[in-house]
Amino acid sequence: MRIVCIGGGPAGLYFALLMKKQNPAHQITVLERNRPDDTFGWGVVFSDQTLGNLEKADHPTYLQISRAFHRWDALEVHFKGRVIRSEGHGFIGIGRKKLLNILQARCRELGVNLVFQTEVTDDEVIAQVYQADLVIASDGINSRIRKKYEASYQPDIELRKCRFVWLGTHQPFPAFTFAFEKTEWGWFQGHAYQFDEHTSTFIVETPETVWQKAGLDRMSQEEGIAFCERLFAKYLGGHRLISNAAHLRGSAIWIRFPRVVCQNWVHWNGPVPVVLMGDAAHSAHFSIGSGTKLALEDAIELARTFERLGDTPAHLPEVLEAYQKVRQVEVLKLQNAARNSTEWFENVERYSHFEAEQFAYSLLTRSQRISHENLRLRDRRYLEGYERWLAQKSGLPPRPIPPMFTPFRLRGLTLKNRVVVSPMAMYSAQDGLVNDFHLVHLGARALGGAAMVFTEMTAPSPDGRITPGCAGLYSEAHMRAYKRIVDFVHQHTDAKIALQLGHAGPKGSTQVGWEAQDEPLPEGNWPLIAPSPIPYGPHNQIPRTMTREDMERVKAEFVRAAQWGVEAGFDWLELHCAHGYLLSAFICPLTNQRTDEYGGSLENRCRYPLEVFRALRAVWPEHLPISVRISAHDWAPGGNTPDDAVEIARLFKEAGCDLIDVSSGQTTRQARPVYGRMYQTPFADRIRNEVGIATMAVGAIYEADHVNSIIAAGRADLCAIARPHLADPHWTLNQAARLGYTEISWPKQYLSGKAQLERNLARASLERAEELAIR
Repeated sequence: MRIVCIGGGPAGLYFALLMKKQNPAHQITVLERNRPDDTFGWGVVFSDQTLGNLEKADHPTYLQISRAFHRWDALEVHFKGRVIRSEGHGFIGIGRKKLLNILQARCRELGVNLVFQTEVTDDEVIAQVYQADLVIASDGINSRIRKKYEASYQPDIELRKCRFVWLGTHQPFPAFTFAFEKTEWGWFQGHAYQFDEHTSTFIVETPETVWQKAGLDRMSQEEGIAFCERLFAKYLGGHRLISNAAHLRGSAIWIRFPRVVCQNWVHWNGPVPVVLMGDAAHSAHFSIGSGTKLALEDAIELARTFERLGDTPAHLPEVLEAYQKVRQVEVLKLQNAARNSTEWFENVERYSHFEAEQFAYSLLTRSQRISHENLRLRDRRYLEGYERWLAQKSGLPPRPIPPMFTPFRLRGLTLKNRVVVSPMAMYSAQDGLVNDFHLVHLGARALGGAAMVFTEMTAPSPDGRITPGCAGLYSEAHMRAYKRIVDFVHQHTDAKIALQLGHAGPKGSTQVGWEAQDEPLPEGNWPLIAPSPIPYGPHNQIPRTMTREDMERVKAEFVRAAQWGVEAGFDWLELHCAHGYLLSAFICPLTNQRTDEYGGSLENRCRYPLEVFRALRAVWPEHLPISVRISAHDWAPGGNTPDDAVEIARLFKEAGCDLIDVSSGQTTRQARPVYGRMYQTPFADRIRNEVGIATMAVGAIYEADHVNSIIAAGRADLCAIARPHLADPHWTLNQAARLGYTEISWPKQYLSGKAQLERNLARASLERAEELAIR
């Protein structure tokens, strides 16, 4: 084949040499607008895993890179005069110019045609000149080719919130260094790493608002660099900060990172296909050091796909389709991690109240790629030291225990650990009355090691139920039935039990969950009420608009139910203001179209839910907590956003709420959530650390490692586990045994099972270790 690579960066060069190595008959040309020794970056970073990929792809190139790189194993976080160090991270740094020179030399060795100082203005002309069968658009993050064919590629480009400048220095750094400095304008952070014997990269980053307040937008390049030198002088050891962007003027050296995502990577509607590679196709924030990694791995995958499926023009359709399919998935994973990392650095102020120990842990786990147990594998000494610190902060003796097993105190209540059995509808009540099924269901999970079990959403009136099988608390008989369950939990377990109250509103009178969920009953439907006459779905009935009289009636029903909850002996009360039910429907702008004082602004939309909450707080015992569940994101155009969730939480905090139970979605059928591990936890994190209120995280949390990471990083105070508790009532006890944590209390009736489980797991762990040693 004849192939032209437009752009002589890592992607284009590496793909060219790999293809030429696979088949010397290929005619491959790389066109680069700069000279061979021109480069506008400093050092680039690879992980050990990336280096392993390079070794497999082309050993001679790997050897050249490995001889030139600077290796380090440790990360250091400098914060509030403290230095927190963690080891075992396995990174290498190499100068960008050195890397390009190695790739250029290998290309020449293999016979790739390198053409420098050539500006490509028309890819079709270039393809014709070189009689190309394929054009690789590896022309960088500001790709002209991508712009030209954006109708084909459908790029989504988002400029992030921070300004950063890429500088160098001759100060050596023994570890990958994160330095945080507070100024009168806000926080600045430095990312520093050494990439050769004499030189280090030093990136300075800050939110654009801080950058502007500091006047950096009005400074010359020299003045801006001098500002950074003064700010980070204690890290520079007398060395200067250096720019290699002399061609830029004024504040132009400070840029915002463009996050690039392309729907398609191949343009077919031309003389030859044009495929994107590297930064032209995607970008990932420098805080996880992955731009060059992604570019090289793009090159590896495309060359490998040609080798596997055939390297002739006839094979191009299936090769390029397979390449895009594989790489888009891998890139998406890394971009998701990069997004988490980017947002962390954009919001340093959010975590600035942390002590240095927790701040560093939060930084290390910011992307969610590094978890609690992964940190243990990397640096057991560091992690156990942090667990000791966290245990002591929780009021325990300073010893390393999993964070999920630290106690949590709220008002006069102490929970023995951080695991909660989430409210889950069982659709098994009769006329609202809970029965033996609920006793066994909730009782079993209270015996299973969790700190607290929640009832399902319990309606304060018959018309407040979601389905005919939902629980209610609107008579003394309902109270006595619940008291039986509460008494069992208190007498036979050391768990607490919480009552969740909610009114279904426009989502009521529907079929039970294992039938046609959210669809109306075939017969026997009851009238519905809502803030506005908007049905939940096309087949649901149109609810009646609530009057002031309706509001007073429903509020009184909530109060009466809460009073019965006190009489039943519940330890905790939660008000359900999420998922499109009545109070949620007031808060969501898509379901609240009122023109009175209960509609319009966010404050007005929260007015009635806050009235109900204040009425509950007035009758609920002062020493017991009340939480509120909210939908922190409607996941639909025109709906509430995470920004709104912060304000919603702030309003409930001012009203006396003790904890926000942070869920999302289900407020409208138009919702399109972006699912993934712990996908709702960032909302809990933001509310907790911006509003200053305790939070409970929920949603795709299913491993002890998830819980430990969330609690240790201060992203939430409790974790609500739903579906895993349906499969395993003793989820918490089993997770403790798998972690090797034997100090958790078991019901005395089950103690012989505890000992056997721990022995079996210890034996299995030893057998796995022996198998690995043999291999």
